[in-house]
Amino acid sequence: MNLNKEAIISNGCVKESQADTKLPSVEMKTDLAGQPRIPKHSPKRRSTPLDGGRNGLEAGAPISSEDWSPGQPRKVEGVRDPRPAGGWRGRTRRRAQALGQAPSSHSPALRGVRPPPGLGGGRASRGRQDPPPRLPERADAGAPSGTVPVLFCFSVFARPAAVPHGAGYELLIQKFLSLYGDQIDMHRKFVVQLFAEEWGQYVDLPKGFAVSERCKVRLVPLQIQLTTLGNLTPSSTVFFCCDMQERFRPAIKYFGDIISVGQRLLQGARILGIPVIVTEQYPKGLGSTVQEIDLTGVKLVLPKTKFSMVLPEVEAALAEIPGVRSVVLFGVETHVCIQQTALELVGRGIEVHIVADATSSRSMMDRMFALERLARTGIIVTTSEAVLLQLVADKDHPKFKEIQNLIKASAPESGLLSKV
Repeated sequence: MNLNKEAIISNGCVKESQADTKLPSVEMKTDLAGQPRIPKHSPKRRSTPLDGGRNGLEAGAPISSEDWSPGQPRKVEGVRDPRPAGGWRGRTRRRAQALGQAPSSHSPALRGVRPPPGLGGGRASRGRQDPPPRLPERADAGAPSGTVPVLFCFSVFARPAAVPHGAGYELLIQKFLSLYGDQIDMHRKFVVQLFAEEWGQYVDLPKGFAVSERCKVRLVPLQIQLTTLGNLTPSSTVFFCCDMQERFRPAIKYFGDIISVGQRLLQGARILGIPVIVTEQYPKGLGSTVQEIDLTGVKLVLPKTKFSMVLPEVEAALAEIPGVRSVVLFGVETHVCIQQTALELVGRGIEVHIVADATSSRSMMDRMFALERLARTGIIVTTSEAVLLQLVADKDHPKFKEIQNLIKASAPESGLLSKV
């Protein structure tokens, strides 16, 4: 191509015109203000650290055609171009990336971020490392002061709870009942076991055990042979007489009749050598036990305000009697003190026999439904004569004659038994 160059000097500037050069005409689009509009595909629209500008329209330093041409690396003073001569293009770029020689388009190196060791520069890493997972907090992190976290296991369940420091067997049993009361089979006996790290398995709770550190305990039901369920023996039985007091006389249905039967039971207990525990509900306001009840020889007479007879003193007295397995319970009122006492005793693994003809309430409906509920719970509802004869169990028993004379006169036909 023959170029006829003419130098024109004007205002100290040199301009070159290419008169003989025929170039295709390009129509430059303008915006509403008359300014040239740069096409989106313009290579100067995208900014890089290599062209010295923030974007194509605001270049920090102009780059002439002598410094850069398509396919060649741009040259900017003070910036080292990581690309080889000719740049990364097409198949060459993909092959170099596969070999790890070319940075990815999302490489942290191009953004001035150095990835941690072992991480690549691709989209997945982004030059950041995920924070380490948080460890679960200890079970005792939120435990109140003076308490110890304990894991209570029953059947397939395991529930953590805090107990006071130094808690013993009784508090552990109460906590089991509060956690699993609706699932525990009340007519069974149980044993509490402690998980021993030394053996790697559960062992029976040591005598005098007190909680001093985090531990795991479980409640194991003991199967009771059906041949012994409900049997009474003098050596393993205690009589409970509940609140037979003077102020209840005018309010309780058939109160005179249950006093008569209660006295018969206490006489039988003296004959057979069975311990008797008597309670009085708020005697300051409700009076003492009625005079018809002979308290001679009873083991314990206790005042109380709690409805249940299971007081700390009663529990201590039971602990002093070896081999206690059954309690014969009678008194007032059936749906209040009798019911709550029976349920607490069963919760401690003691078999309860309620004497129906020595138990009453102010309302016969309350009495009837209380006895029905207790029977469904596994408590045995029986009569005074059945209890006494079951305790001797044999005509040849040395005390049989005395018990026979005691029951020779039938118990009063008061109408109580027709409403059991």
